[in-house]
Amino acid sequence: MSENDMTNGQKKEQVSQSYWSLVWWKFKKNRLAVVGGILVLLFYFVCFFFAEFFSPYLLDTKSDYLAARPQTLHFIDQEGNFHLRPFVYGLREEVDQTLRKRFYYEDPSVKFDLYLFVKAEPYKLLGFISWDRHLFGVDPDNPDAYAYLFGTDRLGRDLFSRIIYGGRLSLWIGLLGQFLTMFLGITLGAISGYYGGATDIIIQRLAEFVAAFPDIPLFIALAAAIPVWWEPQSVYLMLTLILVFIRWNGLARQVRGLILSLREREYVLAAKSFGASDRRIMFNHLIPGTMSHVIVIATLMIPGMILSETALSWLGLGLRPPLTSWGVLLQEVSNVRSVRFNPWLLIPVPFVILAILSFNMLGDGLRDALDPYGGN
Repeated sequence: MSENDMTNGQKKEQVSQSYWSLVWWKFKKNRLAVVGGILVLLFYFVCFFFAEFFSPYLLDTKSDYLAARPQTLHFIDQEGNFHLRPFVYGLREEVDQTLRKRFYYEDPSVKFDLYLFVKAEPYKLLGFISWDRHLFGVDPDNPDAYAYLFGTDRLGRDLFSRIIYGGRLSLWIGLLGQFLTMFLGITLGAISGYYGGATDIIIQRLAEFVAAFPDIPLFIALAAAIPVWWEPQSVYLMLTLILVFIRWNGLARQVRGLILSLREREYVLAAKSFGASDRRIMFNHLIPGTMSHVIVIATLMIPGMILSETALSWLGLGLRPPLTSWGVLLQEVSNVRSVRFNPWLLIPVPFVILAILSFNMLGDGLRDALDPYGGN
């Protein structure tokens, strides 16, 4: 084969890649980012879309076992026999007259098998599909059977189910709050960077004014201003708006800096020379050029939204029952006595931490992947 043929063959093998294909290729190389992305999708899939299916009980299903300890999942019984089907032992109640407290212990004489795709309490899947199947549960033909893998709260409600339902609201606040923050921050940041002058000064001073307040006292002051007689839906909306009000300034300042560097680019000057309106230049040319950075910023800010809601609800200043979120669940352990006698009520904490870590790993991976021409 001649040298020219070899050169032509090498040229044919070279395939040009688009920017987004390079981003996807670099993102896949980051294993932590991939794991974080999978966990984020899993959280939204389980908690947001199919909470009713994955929960063995409905949100407010109550039992006679108040603040009961978690039941251990077994495959080997007391006699040492192995069972393919997992099971839990029943609970035996004892009252300590000195402490005036109920305690529950495993009762090996009572055994409840667990089944997959159990027919139990009916619900609306995705909000409109009538169904009555749950991923797992006890024998539906035995009305006395029960399984509380994470224990119950003080009202006898299954904590495992309530964690899944609570994740729906906490994750939705993070997503909705960040969407509104992006809308407000991108719009004000683009206007500030594009027009400059007095407009830039007013918007930036407003952003600095909001940033000058300490987060925690400002959170408490704004959340405490919510009237206690408001409907839960109104409280939820107001809490989301409070989080948006606190968080928009950082995104606006970063978008402003990006717009300042983009507004002198050739394609922007060309659009101006063709008579394009300011609105068209901002929303069709400048803002799309910032989206790769905004996506990363938004992904890294969602955990802050979730943590803020959890902290406010735990302090009793955010969401309140009958709404259920991870923060509302943690209100149950806001005193030392609850932690001492019912430590399983802290189980929502690992889920909050895992969700935060997942978003952070995904955000770090996106930040590196959106610069595919950078270092390895």
